[in-house]
Amino acid sequence: MPANVVDAAAMERLILSSPFHAWLGLRLVELGTDHIAIALPWREELIADPTARYTHGGILATLIDLAADYAVAAKLGRGVPTIDMRVDYHKAALPGEELIGRGRVIKLGRTVATAEATVSKTDGTLIASGRGVYLTSAG
Repeated sequence: MPANVVDAAAMERLILSSPFHAWLGLRLVELGTDHIAIALPWREELIADPTARYTHGGILATLIDLAADYAVAAKLGRGVPTIDMRVDYHKAALPGEELIGRGRVIKLGRTVATAEATVSKTDGTLIASGRGVYLTSAG
């Protein structure tokens, strides 16, 4: 696997350059040579059901997509469009739990890349997992 072309400071700037990502309150936790970890703090706006109070599945899917995407971006120096993605939900994410998205590149090609990601609580409890395919060619 090629080395990262961005450092942690540049990656955090890249992530937060999106107004949506800034609104979510994302924070880069770790950028390694073969993985990335991104934190999503708990917010009331993330609730899907006011009675059950669990986090909306779309938020979990977003964190899967972002962790996988930015694992690829670390190798290319830019975000990449998602071509395809799947998510498996394993447990409900409840209020107050900071969520950590961890991503890693499986295959980095000239046209497409495949990356996988997990979402877990800070104690390591698995909430969701998934895989995405990303367009790596510039045009």
